Amino acid sequence: MSAKSLLPGLLACVLLPLTAVAGDLEVLHRYTLGGEGGWDYLSYDAPSHRLFISRGQHVQVVDPRSGNVVGDIPDTPGVHGIALAPELDKGFTSNGRDNSVSVFTVSSLKTTGRIATPLGQNPDFIAYDESTRQVLAFNGRSHNASVIDAVGEKLVATIALAGKPEAAVPDGRGTVFVDIEDKNALQVISLKTGAVVATWPLAGCDEPAGLAMDRSARRLFVGCHNKTLLVVNADTGKTVAQLPIGEGVDANTIDAQRQLVFSSQADGTLSVIQAAGADSFKVRQTVATARGARTMAVNTADHEVYLVTAEFDEQPPAQGQTRPRRTMKPGSFTLLVVGEK
Repeated sequence: MSAKSLLPGLLACVLLPLTAVAGDLEVLHRYTLGGEGGWDYLSYDAPSHRLFISRGQHVQVVDPRSGNVVGDIPDTPGVHGIALAPELDKGFTSNGRDNSVSVFTVSSLKTTGRIATPLGQNPDFIAYDESTRQVLAFNGRSHNASVIDAVGEKLVATIALAGKPEAAVPDGRGTVFVDIEDKNALQVISLKTGAVVATWPLAGCDEPAGLAMDRSARRLFVGCHNKTLLVVNADTGKTVAQLPIGEGVDANTIDAQRQLVFSSQADGTLSVIQAAGADSFKVRQTVATARGARTMAVNTADHEVYLVTAEFDEQPPAQGQTRPRRTMKPGSFTLLVVGEK
């Protein structure tokens, strides 16, 4: 082969961005946060470098670089998730116990309003679509989605769903995808029409939970409770890949720059999936985290993943029950920071 024919390949190697190559991952830090309440979803705010953690009746705000608690948002009864709208300096919490969405200012952490979801019972997962500036609270008990105007801070629609919604992800073009846990399906919502426009069965997926999206490749990553992650074409609904993950998945996320997909499981594992193309994936690594660390958020600038868990005391099952009774040990709530060695 001539030197001339080798030149394009050599140039391609030189031009390949170094940031696309990631090293092995491990738990770099374990910060004891303490505080009251269980937990559910986490959200990371890149502009302020702060992590928002739902804690039952309040939201704990943490600097993940130091592990310091830097603020608290009170009076969020039964909070499940936090949706952030950085360009509006606003955040929204889904309050499952009183069927409402709280509004707060991200910079000051001050609550500024509360929006009732009268047709939406038990708001759980919550997402913000920047293209329409709308917030969607997905209601587990009433099987619908409450659509909120993020600018005007008012409820504008309630969209019926086929079953119990779990995680959801917007594509930045006015479409939102949502897992339907009890139907083993994905539903596609158009925010332009305010309705479900497609329902895609998820063959090989039991109880879809986590959901993430690579917007540029138009691929969805669905975490399923039968220890499977499905990769789905976001335009056709077709499954293009299927990979093994751990047990008890509750969240998926993506570091698009590194082409890494993450799946966090309650069994104490973080599955790391490497994308080698739109439809080519492999399990790159399984990181040992801690039992119960099932939800997470990603910092794509520093290429870190944040997870939380706690220690529990177990007692024998109550009469007529089969599962042991678990009580969180006081002061044991912990933040895990996973990054490159």
